[in-house]
Amino acid sequence: MLEILIDNKNGRVWDVSEIAKDLTWTTTRVGRPASVDFTLIGSGIYQDKAFTVQNGDIVRVRKDDVNVFYGYVFNVKQNRDAEISIKAYDQVRYLLNKDTYVFKNVTTGDVIRKIAADFKLKVGRIDDTGYRIPSMVEDGQTLLDIIEKANTLTMSATGRFFVFFDDFGALSLRDVRAFEAGFYIGDGSLMTGFEYGRDIDSDTYNRIKLYKDNQKTGKREVYMVQDSANIARWGVLQLYEAVDEEMNAAQINELLNRLAALKNREQRTLKLEAIGDIRVRTGMYLPVVIESLGINQPMMVDEVTHRFDGADHTMSITLKVI
Repeated sequence: MLEILIDNKNGRVWDVSEIAKDLTWTTTRVGRPASVDFTLIGSGIYQDKAFTVQNGDIVRVRKDDVNVFYGYVFNVKQNRDAEISIKAYDQVRYLLNKDTYVFKNVTTGDVIRKIAADFKLKVGRIDDTGYRIPSMVEDGQTLLDIIEKANTLTMSATGRFFVFFDDFGALSLRDVRAFEAGFYIGDGSLMTGFEYGRDIDSDTYNRIKLYKDNQKTGKREVYMVQDSANIARWGVLQLYEAVDEEMNAAQINELLNRLAALKNREQRTLKLEAIGDIRVRTGMYLPVVIESLGINQPMMVDEVTHRFDGADHTMSITLKVI
């Protein structure tokens, strides 16, 4: 059973489960907050004249006693049939604010906790990345971009993936190796359709250049690795990035090799249509088995939209190989 509560923050909490329809819950791994959209049917809205919904109200969604979504109303619309459409975002929406930060010798968790404290956001489980970022200077960037940059720097330096998200009202950072679905999807399990694609357009590089400006010599030092065979096949696809000036040559070359292993390949995506399972959310490893594609491996969930229509629950999932 789907439970939908609206908290007016004035002591009144309304259970709108019976008068809500067409609820969708969408989570995206990078760049956007999770969101919930639903409509309150006109025939039930005015049964209690004290009922109200305003921007800023809290929305809580649970499915079969499992926590799904905790967020805040950001958009309220009403049509001529007296139906009210509501859109709510989780805490990550507040990370679209911009600010300036200077960090030195910090973990991604340190960055999250500092920003959360400054903007009065709640923090939950933060897994240890085991890596300290030498320095980050971020001027006028969104808070989410700053956190994601810290996460990207950590991934590039360690080769480990961490996913950042709001876990039912608490900002969390999870090691994806310990964030698995516990079941597979594909042939004979939930899947109703798929679309499979391979591209070199989104995140593929066969020449990687890293540089640092040497303050002592006044010269720019450039380090490069390239794959001549893939350049002949795809043309030059170059990644050009600065590294921290405190990194030595051995550290930079190690980073080059990690980036080459990660980026010098086709990026593969798989979109699935499936019967819904509330345990599926972005950032997790989801084992996928599709014999016709030769796929039998865990894949990372990049985006998932759950749709609830009465008793029907379906989901659309975008995955990528990591």
